[in-house]
Amino acid sequence: MATTEPTTTPAPGRKAYWPGGIPKPLMPYSPVITAGGWVFTAGQIATDFETGLAPEVIVDPGNPFYGDALELQSRFVLKNLAEALAEAGVDIATDLMRIYQWFTSPYPTDEERAAGNTWPRMSITPYLDVRNEFIQSKRPASTGMVCRELMVKDTIVEVDMIAFQPIPGVEKIAFDTPEGVPAPLAGYSPAVRWGDWIFTAGEIPVDWKGDYMSDRFMGSPSGLAPEARINPYLWYGDDVERQTEYTLEKLAKICEAAGGHIENTVKAEVYIGHPNDFAGMEKAWKRWFPNNPPARVTIPHMGLGGAGSRVEIALMLLADDASISMETIQTSDAPEPVVHEPQAMKAGNFVFYSTQLPADEKGLAEETKRHPNFPWYKEPALLQMEYMLKNIDAIASAAGSSVDNICRRQAFHDDLTWFQMMISRWGAAFPKDPPASTTMKIGGPMQVPGSHLLLDLIGYVPEA
Repeated sequence: MATTEPTTTPAPGRKAYWPGGIPKPLMPYSPVITAGGWVFTAGQIATDFETGLAPEVIVDPGNPFYGDALELQSRFVLKNLAEALAEAGVDIATDLMRIYQWFTSPYPTDEERAAGNTWPRMSITPYLDVRNEFIQSKRPASTGMVCRELMVKDTIVEVDMIAFQPIPGVEKIAFDTPEGVPAPLAGYSPAVRWGDWIFTAGEIPVDWKGDYMSDRFMGSPSGLAPEARINPYLWYGDDVERQTEYTLEKLAKICEAAGGHIENTVKAEVYIGHPNDFAGMEKAWKRWFPNNPPARVTIPHMGLGGAGSRVEIALMLLADDASISMETIQTSDAPEPVVHEPQAMKAGNFVFYSTQLPADEKGLAEETKRHPNFPWYKEPALLQMEYMLKNIDAIASAAGSSVDNICRRQAFHDDLTWFQMMISRWGAAFPKDPPASTTMKIGGPMQVPGSHLLLDLIGYVPEA
């Protein structure tokens, strides 16, 4: 396992790293991007980018019961990530702040998600056992989600990460679960701090007990905490609103224990089971962030790790004693959000974008549509990507940057049929050192019907 020596000062500016020991990707992204001391990895999957699945992760068809596909793929992925990070001077065992894990499952079905069921009916224990081989202590804040499909046939896990380049005198601090908050079972840190920044793990509205082996059955078997439920026998209350409220209550305690306050949140990542769940989440969100809300990306069609859960939330925030401050970014050259989030937030040398969709205040942007009397003209997917890039660049410009300083993107497709067209246009915007990227299919519809792509982005603002 790779280890590194601390650097004295992170390299200024934005830089791409191309480790020689990992498979070269087929799509335009950089395996690692560093900027201002932050390190962003692209999502890694278990492929050699030549034949499909890497040979070493294929379970022997003659002995199919003697190997576990998730274990084999997880080891391949984490080994490559360790090598990629080492190229940038980062040790996977000690320097990670945030780890994103994406698993595939045919469950929940489209019908189940629309009805509020996000349970994927799977165990990720083989992955966690492998992760423990690479990261034993000071574990990063973690999010684990289930999506529909990854970019190479038969791959079942993708992982991407955010880390910091080590600097002498700046210590990574991993916090334990504070009193009054249920402790997670998967061995991650509820919050970690590096310098000015605090990252929380993704929290869901569970107490890690639920109804299992309990006499407190509350309407249907569930992992939800009692405080996150409404009475199923009365017609009062909203499930998602209550779950969001309870989850934010937990996060507020975690933030405070880590030396920050939830109102210092710069960026929030919200995962929901279906766009139907957005309105309930939004009601609770407005109560917690009535003024100057943080940047927020909301990703639908997620499978969540607690039966009954319909929302998961992770935060990036500034510590109370941070040396930097945050600024709301607003420009008339990009669409005004119709929900309770800004176009972006800036903190230090970084821009954190809210949900990027090919939409404006009226819904799907007119310039991305085909004329109803000319149904076979134009390429909507290409037009959607061009429209989004224009908005992304306008927001970057308002923050003192440009689109080519995007460091990290997570891309969520409704249907991978549109992938090649969209990624070709995306890649054309980055002739050199494209951002680290993670791509997957989540299904549809998005929050704005007709959208083929949702983007989560972080950009860099160079020193003047």
